[in-house]
Amino acid sequence: MTTPGPLPTQQAEQAPVLERHDQLPAVPPQRLQPQALRETFARWHGAGATGGAAAWQPERAGDLAPHQPRALRQASVLVPLVVRESGLQLLLTRRDPRLSVHAGQISFPGGGRDPDDRDAVHTALREAEEEIGLAPAAVETLGCMPLYTTVTGFAVTPVVALVDPRAPWRPQQTEVAEVFEVPLAFLMNPAHHELRGWDTPEAAAGVPGAGPGRRVFFAMPWRDERTGQQYFIWGATAAMIRNLYRLLIA
Repeated sequence: MTTPGPLPTQQAEQAPVLERHDQLPAVPPQRLQPQALRETFARWHGAGATGGAAAWQPERAGDLAPHQPRALRQASVLVPLVVRESGLQLLLTRRDPRLSVHAGQISFPGGGRDPDDRDAVHTALREAEEEIGLAPAAVETLGCMPLYTTVTGFAVTPVVALVDPRAPWRPQQTEVAEVFEVPLAFLMNPAHHELRGWDTPEAAAGVPGAGPGRRVFFAMPWRDERTGQQYFIWGATAAMIRNLYRLLIA
């Protein structure tokens, strides 16, 4: 059975909505404050280290199904929460549309681990500095979430961090088309979470070895009211945001 490749964003946007989750509670505003996040990550890491009952598990561990084993490359992304007076903002990037993989997709700054990287946090900070010019000195790391495996063969460690609002962005022109912010409160409200499904034409036509007929993924469409710009947050990025929601609501 073949392993499906990445789904183009245009097809993902056209995929029908299978479920909406407005019946789930939003994360309370008091839990979205910097000090509350520090305490949440300290409590979770402490429970995980001791094997206590409070240890938390993600809702979705990756895009690869159990029947799709493959060698994975270690990678990290930074989940940057910019500390604004109006509330925490999640910083995201739009990848350059000319890239060969995940072209034009919305993602966190990040990439593969280099041999000289000390750990997953080092990888995330180095990649963020390379991609958007975010200096490590402007970042306060809160903690790492569990690995997320992608269909492109990466085992990704999401590194959640607070970011100084005075930090400037300098996008790397060959990789990053845009840097923007989304209110964390919007993303931590599952009324804005969609579960979508896309059926591959090969599977629908009964092509042998086409693999699973349906790809199911999270999506979180967002419109910037100030500019009118539409952003389609989906795939691995949306799944990691969903996992962050599950951590903060637990």
